[in-house]
Amino acid sequence: MKTFIYVISILTAIFMCSSCRKENELLSAQKTTTSNANVMSTAVTIHMENAADWMSYLPDTVSINQLSIPGTHDSGARHEPIGGTAKTQNLSIADQLTAGVRFLDIRCRHYQGAFVIHHGSIYQQLNFDDVLLACKTFLQQHPSETIVMSVKEEYNAEGNTKTFAEEFDRYVEQDPSFWYLEAGIPILGETRGKIVLFRRFSAPEAKGIDASHDWADKATFTITNQNYTLRIQDQYEVSNNDTKFQAVTDLFEEALQGNQDDQTLFVNFTSGYRNVFLGIPNIPDVANAINPKLSAYFDNAIAGRYGIVPMDFVNDEFAWKIIQKNF
Repeated sequence: MKTFIYVISILTAIFMCSSCRKENELLSAQKTTTSNANVMSTAVTIHMENAADWMSYLPDTVSINQLSIPGTHDSGARHEPIGGTAKTQNLSIADQLTAGVRFLDIRCRHYQGAFVIHHGSIYQQLNFDDVLLACKTFLQQHPSETIVMSVKEEYNAEGNTKTFAEEFDRYVEQDPSFWYLEAGIPILGETRGKIVLFRRFSAPEAKGIDASHDWADKATFTITNQNYTLRIQDQYEVSNNDTKFQAVTDLFEEALQGNQDDQTLFVNFTSGYRNVFLGIPNIPDVANAINPKLSAYFDNAIAGRYGIVPMDFVNDEFAWKIIQKNF
């Protein structure tokens, strides 16, 4: 992505100047209990109109790693200066959550003592405060739900007196009751009404689900922590869409067939881009090929654990097909 950042920065100098100004301005349904997390009782009836509350149909004893969870990649990326180069979502954060998305991928530039949302060099006209407001409002209205939030530092830090981790702590201190920061993979009963941190930044103490170390580039890989493991597919640079989709389905099958009590959390990015002229990315070229394949795959998939599935251009239908595999 370094080539992308340099090229886009050159091609969009005017856009970036405007973007920096904007950054400164914006800184100021019947439930049933069962003991099996993924082979739910057939007595549970859930319909697409219940997507905003789908976790309410699951028992408190279910571990996050035992679920099939729709997610979004670069969840706040809805703006781009050149078509196809930075936008990854059509839905707002609030609309994603209403559709059933429960994993958000939030990329924060540390800028003048605050977090502003970026995709590479491109400011997304959104700040971390906006993301948190959308999440808190949703959780207040749907207290049975939980949101797993990946937080990662993006682009160049500028004008700060705190570290990224210290700045994050400042946001948490504004309303700590909305956060679940215990180390490890929690059960749903511990996290209803809260944001579970999936941490992709270094911190001086154990905090949240730790994905801050050993993140391999353009690969399928394992991160080993003290009491749990992460299995991640993030082959985001795509030269062949069929090869990418094979990597996606390989990890789906691994998640489905694995021991659900083994404390392994699967995160399977279906997103990616194809390099075009001068390394400029083409995001829709991948999404337009992968998303129909993903839809067809889940049309025919059995119920079970498929893990967290962050995707580009999620919609109600895609999210619902993944949600259904929990029942």
